[in-house]
Amino acid sequence: MRFKRITAMFMAFLLVLGTVPVSAEEDGTSSDEKTEEEKGSYSEKHEVVYATLDPAGEQQEMYVVNNFNIEDQGTIIDHGPYNSVQNLTDLTAVEQKDERIEVTAKDEEFYYQGTLEGKPLPWDINVSYQLDGKTMHPEELVGKDGHLQIKIDTAKNENAEEIFFNNYLMQITLQLDSAIYENIDAPEGTVANSGKNRQVTFTVMPEKEGSFTLSADVTDLEMEGIEFAAIPSSMSIDAPEAGGMKNDMKSLSDATAEINRGVGELQNGIAELNDGAASLYEGSEQYKSGIQGLSNQSSELVEGSASIKKSLQQMSGSVESGSGEMNLSDFAKMEGGLRQIAEGLEETGESLTNLKNQYSKAHQALSKSIDAIPDYQISEEDIKALHESGADKEVVDRLAQTYKTSRTAKETYANTHESFNAIGPALDKSAGSLNEMSGALHTMADQVGNSLDNMDLDESMEQLQQGLQALSSNYNDFHEGLTGYTNGVDEVADSYGGLHRGVAGLTDGTTELKNGAAELHNGTSELASSTSDLPGQMETEIDQMVEEYDKSDFEPVSFVSSKNEKVGSVQFVIKTESLKKVEEEQEGQEEEEEKNFWDRFLDLFR
Repeated sequence: MRFKRITAMFMAFLLVLGTVPVSAEEDGTSSDEKTEEEKGSYSEKHEVVYATLDPAGEQQEMYVVNNFNIEDQGTIIDHGPYNSVQNLTDLTAVEQKDERIEVTAKDEEFYYQGTLEGKPLPWDINVSYQLDGKTMHPEELVGKDGHLQIKIDTAKNENAEEIFFNNYLMQITLQLDSAIYENIDAPEGTVANSGKNRQVTFTVMPEKEGSFTLSADVTDLEMEGIEFAAIPSSMSIDAPEAGGMKNDMKSLSDATAEINRGVGELQNGIAELNDGAASLYEGSEQYKSGIQGLSNQSSELVEGSASIKKSLQQMSGSVESGSGEMNLSDFAKMEGGLRQIAEGLEETGESLTNLKNQYSKAHQALSKSIDAIPDYQISEEDIKALHESGADKEVVDRLAQTYKTSRTAKETYANTHESFNAIGPALDKSAGSLNEMSGALHTMADQVGNSLDNMDLDESMEQLQQGLQALSSNYNDFHEGLTGYTNGVDEVADSYGGLHRGVAGLTDGTTELKNGAAELHNGTSELASSTSDLPGQMETEIDQMVEEYDKSDFEPVSFVSSKNEKVGSVQFVIKTESLKKVEEEQEGQEEEEEKNFWDRFLDLFR
């Protein structure tokens, strides 16, 4: 930016010199000796800081336009380390002594300009350029075609007053000719139409560093300077109306607490299920041992019964043929064997009855535990909503897995309920059959014993023969039934192994489910606790956010000098040099040289 010179003003001053009052110095009065009537006052002062940067963001020139709202006309004092000063209001001279500026104000407003050198801006600004992925100096880009990427970074300047960085909002604006720039992309900016141009705007909040990227396809590249405007972020920020949001958060908090209560009930139900499954496993283990033992004894039982059957057949044959001597001790052994078999069957029957009672208890506990599992439905949408609520993802996943597992256990039990119900009656029936067989063997042994007590070999051989034949025939039927029964026991023993393994797997699964439910309940309890005051937490976060960006209590200070008072505002207008073709710059210079005296004079006030 080229600064306006005072040549035209000085010449105009000479033209109207006769109309200007004689200064205090000409009257022999210094500025320090001015009377109270000659001193002026102002209500407020405003500073606009203008700065130019090269296209890469390096600071070049700076000047400040000072504006005073005059209360009393007369001499006013300002301060600043200016290299030069210039009156922008009238032709009155501006006196400067070191950093003390003295001006005479005659109107309601007074303007003067001061040029600064070496005073740093509150922001470090860096602009870099790439064309087709290659970093290039800005001047090299002029007239080029390709895919352009501009990166703009702003940061706190540690060598400047931080009050401006902490309290000022900066707006960055690029004006791009639509005939040159196409496919403009600014992810963190706003792109809008501005006449034939496309205007791209970025915003940097107070106390924040900025980093922005713009990309576009460019043809015959030229670009206006990038503008940086910084003003106080002094507007008061009202907290948003959060009543509806707080109600939603309250609903979410209540829902989380309800989920926690439901998970607690689920945990209790799973614990009961696990206890029932453990009882069922113990009963199943006893039944498995009993049926396996019975199966192992079946062969001995059948062999013993076969021996009795053979002995009866031999005795019946001997009596019928009349050969050999009758050994009554054989009948006594047969009676003892029958009673041993009967007693063994009675013990087995008692074992089955005990097993049936234990199984009934375990089955009731299992049914009660399964029924305790809640029957409500949780949809995938519900689980997704819980994920989106901010709850711990791992906890929610465990909750979903526990829910699915418990549903699977409930459905599996429902499908196999009839099989579980059939086990008790089957055990009852088996025990009853064993008791009937035991009773029949006892009856048979009694008959053999009575026959031995009343037997007269000389008179009753024919009767004995008939009794033995009947006994042998009846025992043959019994032996066949016993053989069939032991075969059935063997099949039950073999098949029950698979059922017992299933019961063991159910027990392991319910134990793991119980542990998972306990861990899940701990997680949901923690989640419910952390979200119990969710509306209050949200309100606190909103207050903190508003407080962070609410700079309404900011008191402006002078950028130029800490001695300046009654500062109403300070603004920054910063602009990089444009990227233009050399020929156009020369044409612009020629046009500027062609301006006449009055055009240049009027430029001072435009």
